[in-house]
Parts: sequence; structure tokens; C-alpha cells
Amino acid sequence: MQDSILFKEAKLGNVTLKNKVVMAPMTRSRAIDNAPNDLMATYYRQRSEAGLIITEGASPSVNGLGYSRIPGIFTTEQVEGWKKVTSAVHENNSRIFIQLMHTGRVGHVLNLPEGAEVVAPTAEVAPGEMYTDQEGLKEHTQPRLMNTDDIAQAKQEFVDAAKNTVEAGFDGIELHAANGYLLEQFINPGTNQLTNEYGGSVENRLRFVLEVAQASADAIGADKVGIRVSPYGVFNGVTPVYDELEEAYTTLAAELGKIGLAYIHIVDHSAMGAPEVPVAIKEKIRDAFGGTFIISGGYDKQKAEADLEEGLGHLVAFGRSFISNPDLVSRMKAGAELQAPDMDTFYTPGEKGYTDYSALEQAKA
Repeated sequence: MQDSILFKEAKLGNVTLKNKVVMAPMTRSRAIDNAPNDLMATYYRQRSEAGLIITEGASPSVNGLGYSRIPGIFTTEQVEGWKKVTSAVHENNSRIFIQLMHTGRVGHVLNLPEGAEVVAPTAEVAPGEMYTDQEGLKEHTQPRLMNTDDIAQAKQEFVDAAKNTVEAGFDGIELHAANGYLLEQFINPGTNQLTNEYGGSVENRLRFVLEVAQASADAIGADKVGIRVSPYGVFNGVTPVYDELEEAYTTLAAELGKIGLAYIHIVDHSAMGAPEVPVAIKEKIRDAFGGTFIISGGYDKQKAEADLEEGLGHLVAFGRSFISNPDLVSRMKAGAELQAPDMDTFYTPGEKGYTDYSALEQAKA
């Protein structure tokens, strides 16, 4: 079992990962006042058997805090809180990237600090409802259509956040250009109503993402910047299939490859009911990029090993199985049964359903 390709070392940029197992980014809503805390440090420490941990989405600005209790990385207090997390993970020789997630139109003003606002490349309200601690479920707040000054400001917020991640001890960042959040809102024709150089054609719709990627790479080094994308995704009201989809993502991948980003992380949520991302599309994006390709979506050990052996990807990200199995790597090595997650506690405050899942040795005892 120890000879499995999944558990062998891998290079990522200028760092070495102890295995090819990636803990996928997952919103957990435990950041009180949007700042990381000791409980979050414990959570990530428990899961540091992974070669690479990608944190939950952390907002680069006040405007990006669309959800209740998600962390940010734009204040001194937040940076100090994240230092606890990175130290905890590094103690077990694991690497950690922070996912930078600006929620764009996916949010409610009750979840934002005073003076912040919901902005997006569209003025259309996101479908569905948003949970708020103050008033429960509410319809999403109508976003204000971004102008060129807003776009420039948002780009600078990503750059400033990237610099903060270095101070906080992270090994790199993942730009969240998936799941219908701000960066994908620019890419997707269903959520981009702009008529300037950031809207309309594929080239224009990719412009903001590529500028953020280039500026972040210039700020902290391209080897410390990755990106997550979700072609065919249906989250948050994006258009899942459109005529230019393949062109958009292969062009994006090629341009990101020129910048020299550390990786592309592709999301396939077909296991959760979304349209399947065709293997051919994954291969085209992988080949156009030319660098490390992280595959994710409904993986278990057997499927991960098979796709790694076939060369579909270089690293494999596991999501929900890491929530309820902090020692997922040990369990997969031993062929042990996995614990099922308690979905009712995915986003609730406190340690229940967060840091109280037992490890394999504890379960045996």
C-alpha cells in the first residue's frame, strides 16, 4: 500500500509535497468576526497528513465577505490569526495554500461589515437565498454593477491579500475562479453584463482573471499562485453550458501557463448532481496549461490512483471525506472504513462536526 502513486512525493512550484493528496477548499464558517482562531488552527492541524491543504475561501476585501463567519485576509488581526493555522500545518511537514475568494454578487449586506457593498460584473440578483446570522435566510442582495474603478480596486485587493498571505506564512494562494464567485462571474457570459473591455467577447471576459493572476504572480511569485476553475459548474446561477465554453477555458489555461502559475485545480461536481466535465475538456485544459493539474470531484482512493496512473492529473483533491476523516491519508493507506460527515454541522459555529471527528487510532481504542 505504501508504494501507491497517491502517497509518493510530488513537486509543486519550488516546494516538495509529501504525498499527492490535496485537501480541497471547503467553507466551514467558523471564523468569528471574520478572523481565523485557535479552533480553526486545530481543524487544519488535524488534517495535515495531506501533502497540500487548500484552505476555505478567505476574502481579499470587505466587499467579498458574502457569507456569515467566513474569514478574510485584509486586516492585521486576520493575518495574525492565519499565522496560527500555517504554523500548525507546517509542524507536520504539510504545505498550505489559502484560497482567495471574493463572493461578488453571492452575498447579503447583513453579512458584510458597515460600509461594504455587494458588487459584481452584473446587476442581476443571484438566485436562491443567503443565510444570515441576524435574520436567517434572505434573498441575495442586488449587486451594484462594477465600473472600471471598482475593477481596479478589486484587482488591487487581491494583490494586497496575496502579499498578506506571505506575511501569514502560507506557501501560496489559490484564486477562486469557480463556483459562481466574482472571478467566474467575469468569465461566464450569464453573469457578465459589462460593455467595456471586461465584457462581451471571450478575450474581454477573461481579462480580469488574467490581470489578477498576473498581478498576484508579480507580487509574490508565479510559483506561489494557483487557480481553481469549474467549467460546466452550476453553482450560484452561472450558465453551465455555452457555445464558447471550451474556447474560454483552454484560452484561459494557455495564458495562465504563460504566466507560470503553480497549478490549475479543476472542479467536477457531477458526483453532486452537476453536469459532468468531459474528460476530453479536462485533458485540453491540462495540456493547454502545461503545468501541475489538480483533479477533484467525488474521488476515493481507487479512482484517484487510476486517474493518476493514467496521467489525467498530477495531484488529487478530496473534499467531504476530509471533513469527517481528519486522518484520511492514514485511513486510505490502511484500507480502513471512512466515517460519514454530519451535513447538519457543515456551517454551524463551534467544534461539533468540525474538530470532534475521531482519528483511526482513537476509533480503534
